[in-house]
Amino acid sequence: MNIVFLNGNYMPIQEAKISPLDRGFLFGDGIYEVIPVYSDITVALMYHINRMNDGFKAIGLKVNWSENQWEALCKKLIEKNGGGTLGIYLQVSRGADTNRAHGFPSNVEPTMFAMTFAIPIPKTPNLETAKSFALKSIEDLRWKRCQIKSTALLGNVLHFQESHDAGAQEALLYNNKQQLTEASAANVFVIKNGVIATPLISNQILPGITRRLVIDIVANYGTSAVEERIVTMKEVNDADEIWITSSTKGLMPVTQLDDKPVGSGKVGQVWLEVATLYFKYKLSY
Repeated sequence: MNIVFLNGNYMPIQEAKISPLDRGFLFGDGIYEVIPVYSDITVALMYHINRMNDGFKAIGLKVNWSENQWEALCKKLIEKNGGGTLGIYLQVSRGADTNRAHGFPSNVEPTMFAMTFAIPIPKTPNLETAKSFALKSIEDLRWKRCQIKSTALLGNVLHFQESHDAGAQEALLYNNKQQLTEASAANVFVIKNGVIATPLISNQILPGITRRLVIDIVANYGTSAVEERIVTMKEVNDADEIWITSSTKGLMPVTQLDDKPVGSGKVGQVWLEVATLYFKYKLSY
């Protein structure tokens, strides 16, 4: 596999030639992962590797790397970029061919691109100082294979920009049945009367790693219940709390939706409980 490493300043660490006909650039024909690192330790690395392998399988991309090889690569990236708190970005595309064509090429090697970037240092969750999000609800017009973490993210980009243009920080997406799917770059949780609900894993949403961790943590240590099921937009609009989750954002409270307050308009107590559990998990992983 051809490999290109970049450091946090986007300068080459190890150079490898990438053809202009690399399919990752031409067609978005590839899979990517974003892995958070705290105190030099990757969080839920095997979950990320397994999801990446699921993506390879889903698009017929043969990458015969072992878990040990991926772990060694991540350690190398952490060391070369000074350690501490980082995000690792891994991208594998099908490779470069001599022709521009939609069909899969034969006898090409995948191209891997790897770099690190800055992510926020975790802070102890606090109701008064927590950063909260404002969301804009938008009908989900992306493709029907959102469970694949593909590098072809134009649909997500357009939805995010639409929310940004409306003065929000993220898009909350729903399907044509008025059912919640996810955000443009995060999963979504809805809380009512202390019960936490989130959409079922399907082709409409990405199986988020932070989503999975939050569900597991609440099941094992929390006082609330978590329901994975269909969540209607009526429930979203009536919610006491809304959260969004991703590997780089963590567990973020939403206090405004479509220019209206969510619940009391303040960060909620259920968020504080679960965010505190998640914070302790990240630091002890």
